Amino acid sequence: MSISPKSISTLIIALTISFFSIAQDTKKKTVPIFKDGEAQIVEAFSDASDWIRHDLWVETEFDTDGDGKPDRMHVAVTRPEQTETEGLKLPIIYVSSPYFAGVAGDAPGIMWDVNIELGETAKERVHPEVTRRGKRPIISNSHIRKWVPRGYIVVHSSSPGTGLSDGAPTIGGKNESLAPKTVIDWLCGRAKGYTEREGNEEIKAYWSSGKVGMTGTSYNGTLPLAAATTGVEGLEAIIPIAPNTSYYHYYRSNGLVRSPGGYLGEDIDVLYDFVHSGKEENRAYNNRTIRDTEMKNGMDRETGDYNEFWAERDYLNQMDHMKAALLMSHGFNDWNVMPEHSYRIYKAAKEKGLPTQIYYHQLGHGGPPPMTMMNRWFTKYLHGIDNGVEKEENKAYIVRENDDNQQPTAYKDYPNPEASNVTFNLTAGGVMSGGLTLKSGSKKVETLSDDATISGSELAKIAYSKNRLLYVTPKLKNDIHISGVPKVSITLSSNKSAANLSVWLVSLPWQEGEKITSNIITRGWADPKNYKSLTEEEDLKPGEFYTVNFDLQPDDQIIKAGQQIGFMIFSSDKEFTLHPKAGTKLTIKLDKTLLTLPVVGGKEAFTKATN
Repeated sequence: MSISPKSISTLIIALTISFFSIAQDTKKKTVPIFKDGEAQIVEAFSDASDWIRHDLWVETEFDTDGDGKPDRMHVAVTRPEQTETEGLKLPIIYVSSPYFAGVAGDAPGIMWDVNIELGETAKERVHPEVTRRGKRPIISNSHIRKWVPRGYIVVHSSSPGTGLSDGAPTIGGKNESLAPKTVIDWLCGRAKGYTEREGNEEIKAYWSSGKVGMTGTSYNGTLPLAAATTGVEGLEAIIPIAPNTSYYHYYRSNGLVRSPGGYLGEDIDVLYDFVHSGKEENRAYNNRTIRDTEMKNGMDRETGDYNEFWAERDYLNQMDHMKAALLMSHGFNDWNVMPEHSYRIYKAAKEKGLPTQIYYHQLGHGGPPPMTMMNRWFTKYLHGIDNGVEKEENKAYIVRENDDNQQPTAYKDYPNPEASNVTFNLTAGGVMSGGLTLKSGSKKVETLSDDATISGSELAKIAYSKNRLLYVTPKLKNDIHISGVPKVSITLSSNKSAANLSVWLVSLPWQEGEKITSNIITRGWADPKNYKSLTEEEDLKPGEFYTVNFDLQPDDQIIKAGQQIGFMIFSSDKEFTLHPKAGTKLTIKLDKTLLTLPVVGGKEAFTKATN
């Protein structure tokens, strides 16, 4: 029997297809690579020109812009081509932000006027408009070069009422937690995504492994915590960097109206205007319902009291459902989002039994942990590599004063377990410099006069001032290591019904031009009218004494030998508080005023350093 040429040709084609099919099946697929418990850069994932980039909209279950339709969140994806050509499924690093599409510019009058008397209502401020920027499909390029080559997909989304996302910015309201939750639900196959903002063509995250980690700095660091407090399945780990964990703690301090450092006169409605880059046609409704009603009625710049509005925007109140592993990062000299924000959440997560670590550096706002710490965290919880990070004995990594941020010192925990509280009493002479002593304090009273035109640094440097009271330790013969949360108890009277109260802990003598850690150890502020309750103040009766107890900001700092620790009490803080007219007088009972410092080695270490 003969075989026709046509049959031979067909057979050759079939054999060729079969050969290439076998070759394709046996070809080794690209996969992430791990070494020493860390995801390594993979060459096949590293060519940005091969990355697949696309955007979509995820539909939420809420409507905050009043258009009668569920809000949709704008989402952008950057993934290795192997997620398409080889069917590779990878974990996700997810970053969400209200800033990606642009923010309002600076202009006179957009901040609240701080030159008013305490309790007064300031005149209405200017409301700027945001000009949206950015083109599809790219929302942001942040983090992609760090994580995509290591075998991750990077996802960005604009938060509600910003960019091409629907809804209204609520600055810590519930929709800002539910929006990233819904994106994670979509990444895990539980929510619907669409190719267009108004369209009905669905898109699925078939390339997702269902394991998600979140990170970001400042507001972008707040949103990972917001998502985690919903308890959403699939969010395995978060690395918040300098997150705002409570808008009350950001804009108020122990009942006092206080600005974040560098933004005098900012408040929650100012931040609303700053980020409101969503649909122009929705802004009037959003302004009316959120800024001019909910915020106006809740923020209360007149008293500074804590209320339901602020409680809803405090993530410490929402920790019950959180189960994501937490690596927290912050700077001890961050006077914008202050270090208490990270510590309060780290402490609560640890008490819940969640896997936790904390990284603190000595600089200001921002500053991620070293790459190796972040890599090990995400490698463990997203790739599932057993690198033992959750079993490490040391939970705290703190950059010492003169060290590189990439070289933190490991400690068993923060605060340092070897620290214990040392309580100091005051001796007279505060207009020059009184004493901080472990012995009994003076039974005298001393008075200061408020003047908001004089800065705290000026008050700390001068040898004599009627505008502050300063109490100092003897000169240190040895270094002293402070680790934890200093506390103050101040018994005072005022000649007026309201007064600011500010405290700085300083290292003296003041060193001009030195590093950020040289002079200010930590700070704190309080409203004496809230001496009994944060939720309900009462006017001060002139001449009557009240005891005000509050924490200063957490710190971990080594005060060098040759320095003195100074406890400075004054009234209005030029950089942070309202600026009432000068002249309010505060009188301090020295024997009823205490400073408590967490000292490594406790009282014995301090005594040794000063005798």
